[in-house]
Amino acid sequence: MGPMSFGFVLGYSSPAIPELSRISDPRLRLSEVQASWFGSIVTIGAALGGLLGGWMVQKIGRKLSLMFCTLPYVFGFTIIIAAQNVWMFYVGRVLTGVASGITSLVVPLYISETAHEKVRGTLGSCVQLMVVSGIMGVYLAGLFMDWRWLAICCSIPPSLVMVAMCFMPETPRFLLSKGKRREAEEALRFLRGPDAPIEWECGSTFHLSDLTDPGVYKPLLISVLLMFFQQMTGINAIMFYAENIFEQAHFKESDLASVIVALIQVVFTGIAALIMDRAGRKVLLVVSGTVSLQVIHPSIPASIHPFISPSLQPTIHTVSPFIPGFFGHFEHIFHFLKC
Repeated sequence: MGPMSFGFVLGYSSPAIPELSRISDPRLRLSEVQASWFGSIVTIGAALGGLLGGWMVQKIGRKLSLMFCTLPYVFGFTIIIAAQNVWMFYVGRVLTGVASGITSLVVPLYISETAHEKVRGTLGSCVQLMVVSGIMGVYLAGLFMDWRWLAICCSIPPSLVMVAMCFMPETPRFLLSKGKRREAEEALRFLRGPDAPIEWECGSTFHLSDLTDPGVYKPLLISVLLMFFQQMTGINAIMFYAENIFEQAHFKESDLASVIVALIQVVFTGIAALIMDRAGRKVLLVVSGTVSLQVIHPSIPASIHPFISPSLQPTIHTVSPFIPGFFGHFEHIFHFLKC
C-alpha cells in the first residue's frame, strides 16, 4: 500500500491538471505556469522527504517512520480537497511529496530487513510493480472522477497503511542497532516462526567502518550512480503531465491514452519481474537502456498518425519506447538492487 500511495501521488497531476485548467472557479483555475508547478513541486517535497526519512529511520525506527509518513499523505490530499486557492494546491502537493520521499526510502529498507532471504528479492521487485499499479489506478479513476473525488480516493491507501503497521513488528536489525536483542529475537519469531534460526540472523550488524571494505563500497557506489542516472532521465516529468502531452499531440482521447501508457508500465514491470532471475540484471539494464534511447520506434501503428500533429510525430515516436523500456526494466531493477 505504501508504494501504491507513492504511485497515486506521481499520477494524480496527470488527470487533475486538464480539469483544473478549465475549472469555472477562477480561484482554483490553473494557468500554464501554475499547472507546471502543480505537477513538479511534488519533487521538492520528495527531496525533503528523502532527507527527513534518512534521519527518521535511524532515530525512531522503520516501523514508526512508515506510520509517520502516512500523515503527510492524508494531510496533503485533505488540503487539496479543501483547496480555496492555488497555493493550497501547492502545499498539498509538497506534503504528499514529502510522504513519497519517505516511503521510497523506508519501504525497501523495511522489506529487506524483515523478509526471508528466499523471498526478499521477489518482495523487493514488487515495490516498483505497486508504484506503477498506483499510477495506472489513478489514471483509470480519473476517467470517472473529478479532481476532488480522485484526491479522496488517493488518501485511502495511506490510511490503511497506518492501521496495518500497528500490527507489524519493528525490524530486527534496527532493534539490534539499539541494543535490544531480546526484542529483535521476538520480532524474528513473529516473522519467521518459533523454529527460525534466530542466532544466525541476529549475528551481524552494519557499521560505518564497513564502508572501507571494497565488497561494501563498490556495490553501494554502483547502486547510487544507477539511481542517479535513472532520475536524470526525466521520466517523472512524462508521468506528471502524461495527459497534457497527449492533448498537445492532438489525441482525441488523451485520458484513455494515458491509461494505456500506465497499463504498458504494469505489463513490462511484471515481465521484468518474471525474467529477471533468468536473464540477469546487467543484461536487462543494457537492453532496456538501448531500447529507451531509440530515436525512432518502427512499431508505432500507422493508424494513430491521423490523430497526431505532423510536427509532433517524431516526439511521440521517441517517447513511446521510452515508457515501457524504462518502467519495465530500469526502475524495477533499481528497486531490486536496493533490497
